Amino acid sequence: MSAAAAEAVEKAIASRRAVRAFLPDPVDPALVRRLIELAAQAPSGTNMQPWRLRVLGPKVRARLETALVAALDDPSPREEEYRYYPATLREPYLSRRRKVGWDLYGLLGVAKGDHAGMRRQTEANLRFFGAPVALMLTVDRDLEIGSWLDLGGFIQTLLIAAQGHDLDSCPQAIFASFHGVVRRELAIPQSEVVVCGIALGKADPEAPANRLVPEREPVEGFTSWLD
Repeated sequence: MSAAAAEAVEKAIASRRAVRAFLPDPVDPALVRRLIELAAQAPSGTNMQPWRLRVLGPKVRARLETALVAALDDPSPREEEYRYYPATLREPYLSRRRKVGWDLYGLLGVAKGDHAGMRRQTEANLRFFGAPVALMLTVDRDLEIGSWLDLGGFIQTLLIAAQGHDLDSCPQAIFASFHGVVRRELAIPQSEVVVCGIALGKADPEAPANRLVPEREPVEGFTSWLD
């Protein structure tokens, strides 16, 4: 690989971050297909390739979003499809999660206790933040944690490939909390776990939410150099 190619890869990795407001500019379906082809080059144990991906067309997406927003007002308790976070989050993870959350809400002008503001942001999340491309990812329920690792590699490869093509993205775990609605509207069988969605498109440069740049720990904070 040439130095220029390596620099392009580094730029795509370093510039990628979660975007929470998109321009309506359409994305060429051929490019979406190419990104998926590239993502499928991600490594997987014994080449199992356990990822399952659904690209949502306009009618399906509109129906899904309407149902999801309606579910926001349903007082019935929602059960997560899987546990993303432990029941009790300890340090340093608790502080990191709180900081990025309040940094985001600060940019949006949503103060603590502003339930209407928080609901607006949740609704935006359920609407894929207005991105022109909406994806939903699942994995077979009978697979083990290794296949989830493989799926994570697929997702990251897709996000970096998109960034390399000047497209922004946001992986969205929120759909796992509404898996019943997602499953019903997208005809996803019980044999698959609703893992996350991905919003894909061009970032809105004027949106306050897109000024969020989460802090990253220095290498020394998580790396041990063993001789």
